[in-house]
This record gives sequence, structure tokens and C-alpha cells, in this order.
Amino acid sequence: MDRGDSVGKGTGCAAERRLPADPEGGVVDRLFRSALLLATATALLFLLLPVLAIFLRISPGELIAALGTSAATDALLVTLQTNLVAMMLIVALGTPTAYWAATRSSRLRDAVVTLIELPLVLPPAVAGIGLLAAFGRLGLLGGTFEALGIDIAFSKLAVVLAVTFVASPFYVRTAVAAFEALDPALPAAARTLGAGQGRVFFRVALPLAAGGLGAGAALAFARGLGEFGATIMFAGSLQGVTQTLSLAIYEQFDLDFDVALAISAVLVLCSAAMLFLVKLLARWRSTSTSPIPFAASSQPSS
Repeated sequence: MDRGDSVGKGTGCAAERRLPADPEGGVVDRLFRSALLLATATALLFLLLPVLAIFLRISPGELIAALGTSAATDALLVTLQTNLVAMMLIVALGTPTAYWAATRSSRLRDAVVTLIELPLVLPPAVAGIGLLAAFGRLGLLGGTFEALGIDIAFSKLAVVLAVTFVASPFYVRTAVAAFEALDPALPAAARTLGAGQGRVFFRVALPLAAGGLGAGAALAFARGLGEFGATIMFAGSLQGVTQTLSLAIYEQFDLDFDVALAISAVLVLCSAAMLFLVKLLARWRSTSTSPIPFAASSQPSS
């Protein structure tokens, strides 16, 4: 037997010695898998039980009847009005802000992003107090708005500002990630074809990041639907004026528990729909837009 055969045989023997499974390791693996399943089942049960209890506590007929009350319909109308206006502000201001942050790499950029994300970690009471101190009648800008005949606090405009303040970071963070995920070669190719920054933004960056922007808008809208703390401190809870769905639940908790359950069910369904939409948008990526159509449109006609 030559040396190569002996080396191969020795290597094979070593491999064979490692092949038998460790009985103790198999037991540990089974215990670990069982622990994973038990932890997952416990977490799901804990998280789903309160949600299911909302729908099991009241019959569908009672649910529909409760939603027909003036408190529920007024709160739904106010919530939709204020959240739609807030979303327009968030998208209009947050999209260019996110694009600026995604295309910069500096300490200034990090500071700006940190300030934008600050409302995420602020307690709701602090957010409400801050809005009141800034825009209230006796706030920093209260005198200016009062001179213009504008009273912000305890109005629908206050609800819009509260929702915008707490929900905008959800959109901006997702939008920044969407813009950062773009292939830098695509905007660069558009610029080599003579496109300015504005045209690159509207013709290349926006279409390619549309999926991420939509997901961010859905998250921000879902957050706005459930806003409570800042709104009640800055806008109050006036039925038909500033009382949103979350504030109506708080008020109806003592007045009519069935109405509170019905409104809660609406918010659960809306939140679930928003999460499902986010999942769909996260899977969807725009592949039809590329610098090729831009290049074709930018070539001079013969």
C-alpha cells in the first residue's frame, strides 16, 4: 500500500469516526425543537387571544348595530378625514426628506434622521405636551396663529398635526430604506444621459422605490388610526370634531361597552388590512421601470 492510499484510508477512518450521531446531541435537539414550538404557540396564543376575544364577546348583529350609533359614525368620519389629510402631508414632506437622507452620508444626515425618528421613542404624553407648547394658544407659535385668526388646539387641525407628528417617522424610515436599496447604477446612468436631479428623482427613483414607499405609507396610516395620547392632550375629545376612533373607545368604555367593542373590532380589521398590504408591497418590486425608457425619450428625434 502506498502512502497516498494510507493517507486516504486514514482520512476515511477519521471521517467514519465522526459519522455516528451523538445520542445526547439528538436529545438536546429534540428538546430544543420542542421548546421552540412551545414558545411559538404560547406567544401566538397570548397575542391572538385578546384580539379574538373582541369578536367573540359580541355577536355580528350587535356589532353592526353598535357601529350604527352616532358616536361610532362620527368617530369614523373624523378619523378618516384627519388621517387622509395627515397622510398627504406625510407623503408630500416625507418623500423628499427620505430621498435627501438616502443620498447623503454625513454627520448632518445622521443628525437629521435621528431627529425625524425621535417621535418613535417619545411617550405619547410628551408628544401631546410638546405640540400644545408649540402650537397652543399660549405656545411658541400660538400668538402668531392667533393674530392670523387660526386657533389650532382642540380642533381638527390639531388632530392632523398630532397624527402627522407620531406617524411620519414610520413613513420616512421605510422610505429611506427603499431609496437606499436602489441600484446606484440606475440613477447614475440617467445622469449620464443628461437628466438633472429632479428628473432622476421623478423618473427613476420614485418608480423604483414605489413598493417601499407604499409600505411606509400603509404603516404610517395604521399608526395614525390608532393614535391616542398626543391627540387627547392636544386636540381633546369632542364628538364630531376631534374625537377619533381611539378616543371614542376610551369614552364608550364607561358608557356602552358594546360600542367600544365594535369600534375596537373596526380598528383591528383596519390594522390587519394595513399589515397585509405592507406584506404585499414588501414582496412587490417594480421591475418595469428602468433607465431604458428614459434614454429613449431623451434621445433627439431625427
